[in-house]
Amino acid sequence: MPPIRLATWNINSVRLRIGLVAKLAREQKIDVLCLQETKVADPQFPHSDIKKMGFEHVAINGQKGYHGVAILSRLPFSKVEAKEFCAKGDARHLRVTLPGEIEVHNFYVPAGGDIPDPEANDKFAHKLQFLDEMEMYFSKMKSKRAARRVVVGDLNVAPFEHDVWSHKQLLNIVSHTPLETERMGAITAAHDWIDVTRSFVPKDKKIFSWWSYRNQDWKTSDRGRRLDHVWVSPAMNGAVKKHAILKAARDWERPSDHVPIVVEIDG
Repeated sequence: MPPIRLATWNINSVRLRIGLVAKLAREQKIDVLCLQETKVADPQFPHSDIKKMGFEHVAINGQKGYHGVAILSRLPFSKVEAKEFCAKGDARHLRVTLPGEIEVHNFYVPAGGDIPDPEANDKFAHKLQFLDEMEMYFSKMKSKRAARRVVVGDLNVAPFEHDVWSHKQLLNIVSHTPLETERMGAITAAHDWIDVTRSFVPKDKKIFSWWSYRNQDWKTSDRGRRLDHVWVSPAMNGAVKKHAILKAARDWERPSDHVPIVVEIDG
């Protein structure tokens, strides 16, 4: 089986940026595209546009105006599941199984609001609960080291010092607080996940996937964060042969504030 080119991208409205989805799929020759924050209810999902791009297999878990995840694939998949976290009815997860028994999980973790205090901010409390439930979800999976699994998505946590533009200044900013980064460490330990980006880019080198719309000149200030992730299970150690964070996509016309991550996986 040839290598699989897989991408993950918080698109920030799939209908608004359907042209950018097509651009990414065409230019990067994507086989499997995992989208987050699609912001569309399932009946209004742009299936015809997606089919024109060559994605014959589509799994969606949508919600009107908010959240939403989708997996678009040129390859057939099976065992589609959408798990609900935190009993809120949010559309934040999808799982499919690709050929070669590769299980792909697509997540959109809550952003958490602005105040890093679960007592004062319900959104932050929700985020922490979601991360705790992710840890439990992965802890309960059997045959931890034998299964071929991939986790992708906007996890809304920048876990390491050089995943943010300033570790010192962002320690009390949501996405990089100890309450979040410690939970992220527990989630990765629960399944011995391998952080693909950091297997290609040393931990002492800054690397980002998100730049705020508030920065008028995002490129010059470069005040980014690494909020988007690709993980693989121990059984897939070494299976990812190529990795790229497409920083140039932040300059596309009417861009998302996130950029895609593209990996190539042995089939």
